[in-house]
Amino acid sequence: MLLPAEGKEEEMSEELEAKVKRYLRGEGANLEALQDKKLKTQLAIREDLYGKSAKAAAKAEKWLMPSEGGYLEAEGLEKTWRIKQESIAREVDILSARNQHDIILPDLGPYTLDFTSSGRYMAAAGRKGHLALVDMKNLGLIKEVQVRETVRDVVFLHNELFFAAAQKKYPYIYNRDGTELHCLKEHGAVRKLQFLKNHFLLASINKIGQLHYQDVTVGEMVANFRTNLGRSDAMRVNPFNGVVTLGHSSGTVTMWKPTSSAPLVKMLCHHGSISALAFHPNGHLMATSGKDRKIKLWDLRKFETLQTLPGHACSLDFSQKGLLACGNGSFVRVLGNFSDSQTYEKYMTHSIVKGYQINKVLFRPYEDVLGIGHSMGWSSILIPGSGEPNFDSWVANPFETSKQRREKEVKSLLDKLPPETIMLDPSKIGTYKPLTKKEKPTKQEREAKMEEVVAAVKDAPLKKKTKGRSKPSRRAKKKQESIAIAKRPFLEQQMKEDGALSRKKQKISEEVQLPASLQRFATKKKGT
Repeated sequence: MLLPAEGKEEEMSEELEAKVKRYLRGEGANLEALQDKKLKTQLAIREDLYGKSAKAAAKAEKWLMPSEGGYLEAEGLEKTWRIKQESIAREVDILSARNQHDIILPDLGPYTLDFTSSGRYMAAAGRKGHLALVDMKNLGLIKEVQVRETVRDVVFLHNELFFAAAQKKYPYIYNRDGTELHCLKEHGAVRKLQFLKNHFLLASINKIGQLHYQDVTVGEMVANFRTNLGRSDAMRVNPFNGVVTLGHSSGTVTMWKPTSSAPLVKMLCHHGSISALAFHPNGHLMATSGKDRKIKLWDLRKFETLQTLPGHACSLDFSQKGLLACGNGSFVRVLGNFSDSQTYEKYMTHSIVKGYQINKVLFRPYEDVLGIGHSMGWSSILIPGSGEPNFDSWVANPFETSKQRREKEVKSLLDKLPPETIMLDPSKIGTYKPLTKKEKPTKQEREAKMEEVVAAVKDAPLKKKTKGRSKPSRRAKKKQESIAIAKRPFLEQQMKEDGALSRKKQKISEEVQLPASLQRFATKKKGT
């Protein structure tokens, strides 16, 4: 029988182990298979260091993560989705109540929104040319400009100092003061914009279905592909692997990376046009909405449907804690997964003023807030349990100073990932490629290669020599010799393969056992 103190210590150690496992973020490397002793020692030291840092983080969690997340809880027969925003506003503190507001700008909508990774700043873009930058901590307007033309989308770049707007003819990049810095004419009339913060790539899809990737650090166009699937109204980046996903009018969803001109994945998700896309923060769950009035949840590890929900959504978004917001018409639904069965149920609902048409819903990072861009401006409502309660100042700091921002910018530029690291399974980076047998080229491939080499030899200019040695007959003869030399390795390889095939056939024919009545007709081996 354990003493109370010993039982408490054991319970604390079990708690600590669970926390350490969470901070380790996966199993350690298998070092037993390594033959190189030096490498094995170095990796063992590194693994030990990871274990110590995870244990230190688990011990300090009590002080570094003081806040705890929570959701709305109903009593008895009460339902959480029946609770109104007015009831929530009466119960929360003053600072949280300030996050509940409506900005009405009837002449400039519909509006689209974007938040910085820390959730401190918001960019709002009205379809009729209004661009605004807002500090969400004190709800102060930093800058607003009127560009006097259609604005379809807006997205922040690596921090709040720069943002890109998809305007009528081209996308433009502005700074915090509203000054136009760049006009990206190569992108064309862009419909949707996305920024890959780890790779510093600005991705866009235009009206004719062209996908562009541009490196914003050096201004170089990294890739430019034609999707050949027509217009796309939905575009999102998977936060897990950086793969850009497009939803097309044919009901298909395609996944792209900048180093491949063909889609990595092409899947038929709906029997109507795709209207909205969203990714869970873990990157393994995707939500799609189509004009067939269905919302589907997909497991991207198996590319299978997990759940199909009735209803249409013109905009979808996942929160940091996995809540799914669906906006359509003047109605917002928030779905939550509160069981181990991976099924989403209705958690909260909200109706804006009748007649307002929702254009975009977007959760604010590190806050229990949902931003709604609609035809008459934008609104903000409280969704308890949607945001991460504790922020990591090394990842996203809502209170960072200008000096911290500069240091973070330099560090992120040094840690910038090349476009080649974008792939469906990023865990393969840094692993060994398994040895595979080299496949032999087919006859058609060999002939095509030989024709290419011959064509290159024919086009190669011959060196002019002294008088009498550059006659046309001599030059033609020299050209024929060069062609014969170029063809020789291919012909030798073909002869070798033909000889090996004939020997194999002969061996097989010798191994065949003939009936006793026919053995006297078989050719006898030499020496028997």
